[in-house]
Order: sequence, then structure tokens, then C-alpha cells
Amino acid sequence: MSRFTLKFFLLLGACLSFSSSLRAECKIVTTTAMITDIVQVLAGERCSVTGLMGAGVDPHLYKPTRSDIATLSSADIVFYNGLMLEGKMTDALVRVATAGKKVYAVTELLDQQYLLEPPEFQGHYDPHVWMDPGAWREAVRAVQGKLAEYDPTHKEEYELRAKGYLAQLDQLDDYALKTLSAVPKESRILITAHDAFNYFGKRFDFEVRGIQGISTESEAGVRDIEQLVDLLVTRKIKAVFVESTVSDRNVRALIEGAKARGHIVEIGGKLFSDAMGKGGTYEGSYIGMIDHNVTTIARALGAQVLAGGMSGKLGAA
Repeated sequence: MSRFTLKFFLLLGACLSFSSSLRAECKIVTTTAMITDIVQVLAGERCSVTGLMGAGVDPHLYKPTRSDIATLSSADIVFYNGLMLEGKMTDALVRVATAGKKVYAVTELLDQQYLLEPPEFQGHYDPHVWMDPGAWREAVRAVQGKLAEYDPTHKEEYELRAKGYLAQLDQLDDYALKTLSAVPKESRILITAHDAFNYFGKRFDFEVRGIQGISTESEAGVRDIEQLVDLLVTRKIKAVFVESTVSDRNVRALIEGAKARGHIVEIGGKLFSDAMGKGGTYEGSYIGMIDHNVTTIARALGAQVLAGGMSGKLGAA
């Protein structure tokens, strides 16, 4: 072997070694964007993170594609929401777990004190935990614990990132409490396309009503619409809300029903319920998603709020 050839292979080996050191140490796959947000923040560049569900995707109805199955099968760790949110993915998740992958339902790692069990959900917990930033702190802790368990060498790194993220959630929760408390008591009624805001209602002292049930697979009946129209008229509610992942058909039926009875109701805005905003936008982060919801609801129901929200970053989402 010539001296030149030897130098070439030594240099090539050094380059490959350097390239390898830059590669993520693990592959993580997540389902909903809210889970993805946590994992990306905590994992940093330590792991590659692939989220299966983006903006506008309804996790209740989502069916994994063949490509999704391959992505799940190639993962070292899978994080999903759980509590039946991703109902149509159950078989795929079970298969991946059976194959020996580390598969975690984040909300099912939480203490039951943070979970709600609405009577209409027939003995199951409500999966929409992220609607309460205080409860969602525990989801951050749960992910942190599983990352540290998988990679104990970098435990302090995950803990440090979690600490910074939790501080942001505390700021968000403080903003939400202050902003929503400015809504007049008699106006704190939140009516949306489906029943995704129970945690929001409990945390921020709002009465919440969804036209559909907790899952968007359920259908609203004529009687459901009539009852909500009665509520709109008798309580003189002036705004209802559509959602980014649910058809606005039923919400518009409410508005027409109230109008027929002489009461004008407006659409107060579009809320993010089961998915965040577009990737790369402020509303495409968990912080931005909740900031948008809080600011939109408060403004529509009578509070004076800044258009830019908590830190002036809100756009026309």
C-alpha cells in the first residue's frame, strides 16, 4: 500500500468516526404533536425525534400507514399519549411493544390525581390532559424519567432541559390564570366542536360543553344540538368556537339555531384541541398552542387582552 493510499484511508476513517459521533444516539417516534414537543425539547440533539401527527391531524381518527409502521418498528423508544386517544393505532403500538421496543403511554404514567374521569366517558379517563398546563408538567416529568432510564449517562442533561421547559409552563399557567380571570363570571362558558376542554375548564374555572363527545368518532344528535341552542339563548352566550381538527358543521348549526330564535352568536375563533398549529410557527409549539387558545377565548368572551398573547408572538393562526 502506498503512503498516499494509507493517508487516504486514515483520513477517511477519521471522517467516518467524526460523522458517527454527530449522529443521534437513539431514534424516538412520537404520535401527537404535544408529545413530540416535550420529547424534542428534552432530548435535544441526543436523539432523533419523528412525530407521526402534524397540524390539523385528528388523533382519534388517525390510522397508521405502512410507512408509519416501518417508522415505529425502527424506533428505540415510542412515546404516545394513551388513554385511548390514538384508538386506531392500538394494534400497531401493541405489535411494536411485543417486538421488544420501549413503548410508553405518557398520560398513563401520571398519578391518577391529575386525571379526569367524566361520567359520559363510561369509566375511562379523559385523554386531553395537555389542556391544563399544570397537569402537563407531570407529562414532562414522565418523559424525563423514561429518557433518563434509557440513557442514565445523560440523566442530568435531560433534567436540566426539563427544568427550563417546566419554568416556561409555569409562566404559561400564570398568564392563563390572569387572562382568563378577566372574563366575566357569567360569560365563562366554553362551547366547542367536541369535548376536549374538560381539563381546561377545571383549571381555569370554566363551564365547558362539547357538541360531540370526548372522541370525535361520536356523532352529535339533533337533541344534542337543540339542548345547546337552548343554553346559548337562555344564558345569552355570545360566542362559540371551532377547532382546527374538527369540522365546523355542528358549530354552525348551533349558530343558525340560535339565530332562528332571535339570538346572535358569533364564532369566537378557531382553537387548537387535538393538534397544534403548523410546524415552524409559534402556534406549532405547545406553549404557543395554549397561548393562542387562552388569548382567543378570553378576547371572544369579553376580556381585554393583548393581540400578541403572552409574549407578543401570536400570529393570525
